[in-house]
Amino acid sequence: MNGDVRERTARLRDRLGAVSARWGAGSGGASPYLLDGFLALAAAAIAVWAVVYDDKNWPPWVYLLVLAAAAPLPWRRRAPFTVWLVVGALSLVQSIVAHSVAPQIPLHTVLVTYTVADRGRDWQRWLILAILVPANILGTHSPNGMLFSLLTSVGSFIVGSLVRELRGRAAAAAERAQQTGMRAAADAARAVAEERSRIAREMHDILAHAVSLMVIQAEAGPLVVRSDPDRAIRTFDTIADSGRDAMVQLRRVLGVLKEEGAGRELAPQPTLAEVPALAERVRESGLRVELTPAGPGPAVPADVQAAAYRIVQEALTNVVKHSAGGAARVRVERVGEALEVVVSDDGRGVPVTAGAVVSGWSGGRGLVGIRERAAACGGRAEAGPGPDGRGFVVRARFPLGAQRR
Repeated sequence: MNGDVRERTARLRDRLGAVSARWGAGSGGASPYLLDGFLALAAAAIAVWAVVYDDKNWPPWVYLLVLAAAAPLPWRRRAPFTVWLVVGALSLVQSIVAHSVAPQIPLHTVLVTYTVADRGRDWQRWLILAILVPANILGTHSPNGMLFSLLTSVGSFIVGSLVRELRGRAAAAAERAQQTGMRAAADAARAVAEERSRIAREMHDILAHAVSLMVIQAEAGPLVVRSDPDRAIRTFDTIADSGRDAMVQLRRVLGVLKEEGAGRELAPQPTLAEVPALAERVRESGLRVELTPAGPGPAVPADVQAAAYRIVQEALTNVVKHSAGGAARVRVERVGEALEVVVSDDGRGVPVTAGAVVSGWSGGRGLVGIRERAAACGGRAEAGPGPDGRGFVVRARFPLGAQRR
């Protein structure tokens, strides 16, 4: 996904860059100095042709003057305003001393005016426009000549301004495309990280719960196999049930890594209706579990039900593994516009420090997963020692209805 976004962004950026280069250089890939050198030769040839075919016999310095006016063109992109000043000054001298040899279309002045309008600074652009208009009006000897001069000079300024605008838009579009691609790549990376974290939480909850129960039952089985064969049979049945349940839930999680069509064959996410069965499996390990369940109800969203189930599962798993207690109490009920989940035990508890709670009670991963699950549904979760430091309590609260929105 990231690669596709970057590839599309690169293609769009290259396309816009090519458009910008064509408008800015107009060279079709040729060297700008080579193209401008050719334009300087063309402008010089037009100017010399006008002198040669004029009625007067002009001295050599006039030829040098018109050649000098075209000579700076190869540097028009590098220093547009300076080149315009040089070309303009030489053209003004030519207009004063040899007005009749001025070509109908002075290519060198048209090009430098266009270049300043395209590449010059704002004050330079408006300055040359303020100079060109009165100069063309006052420097011509007829109304027709004035109009033609204005069309060539002001027209070249307008064309250069249009190209400048197009280049700016192309650059802005390329920048927007790059930012869009970067945002899309960041969103894709965040989505991958979130999905990876979700799968890690699911795997942790499923395996930690199932393996903990299986280990405890397997350790207890040999102790009662002779004294109470029926209980031993029930113990091994519980181990098998825990293993089968873990397999079903693992298929459920791993389904997101398969083809899209495979997901329909998998079991749905756990719901609050499955909490009693979860409590019964934990009772088989020897822990007394008092359950106050709330029916799933149509008003409890599916994601909240799945998160509440996983929180109860993780909390009971930690009671079995760490509390050394004999009883746990589970309360899942709707209180107003919220669903509350409380799991407590009568075990040895933990020191009353946040760091000890996270690292000593669940190895860090379990409590983090509980908080992440609650936050993902717009709720919050907390955990800590019970009253007077006895036992441990996990609480989660999920907003429902209008609060959830």
